[in-house]
Amino acid sequence: MIYIVEDDAAIRELEQYALQSSGYEVTSFESSESFWQAMHAAEPELVILDVMLPGEDGFSILKKLRNTPSLRRLPIIMVTAKSSELDTVRGLDCGADDYISKPFGIMEFLSRVRAALRRSAPEARPNVLSFHEILLDNARHNVTVSGTPVELTYKEYSLLRLLLENANLVVTRETILQVVWGTDISVESRTVDMHIRTLRKKLGDAGKYICTVRKVGYKLTDEEEAGEE
Repeated sequence: MIYIVEDDAAIRELEQYALQSSGYEVTSFESSESFWQAMHAAEPELVILDVMLPGEDGFSILKKLRNTPSLRRLPIIMVTAKSSELDTVRGLDCGADDYISKPFGIMEFLSRVRAALRRSAPEARPNVLSFHEILLDNARHNVTVSGTPVELTYKEYSLLRLLLENANLVVTRETILQVVWGTDISVESRTVDMHIRTLRKKLGDAGKYICTVRKVGYKLTDEEEAGEE
């Protein structure tokens, strides 16, 4: 479902017709009031948001959407008659994924929509990840080492999965903090080191594969030159 918020009836109908003709399900709104009512009922896959609206403008709507944790990854394309660089920068800085100035071509409009949806599509992730004797079955949410079950906390499990997904590649502490703990949670870097130590211990002899890349992060590898800090 795509939501259009546009007070100009002609442009709103043109956008809706173009999207529906391309196979998308669309609902359109001429003001923020009806849009917010719909958002409470069902969240869309994409929002096409005009800047100049009666009452609450597009920038205000954008900020509210981005300040809602569950909607921070929602693709939002700003559409406006204003073409100044300042407005474009403001929209992108406020969290818009793309910015289109009126008048625009329908082919370009549809291309921008497809690109935004493509970028937001979840990546396919394998259910089973392994490295030597370590096996992580995400469908069953369990980990085994040489066939023996290993009990991990949620953070340890997420950390191991991240390392398995990037086997033989360095994963920085910043990436670990972002993926495992979340971008909005302030966690000291040493917390990562502590979880690495407990994860190594629980994996037993297989813990040797988690190597420290000093001052950078960690890597799941069978190379011998790096070790625990």
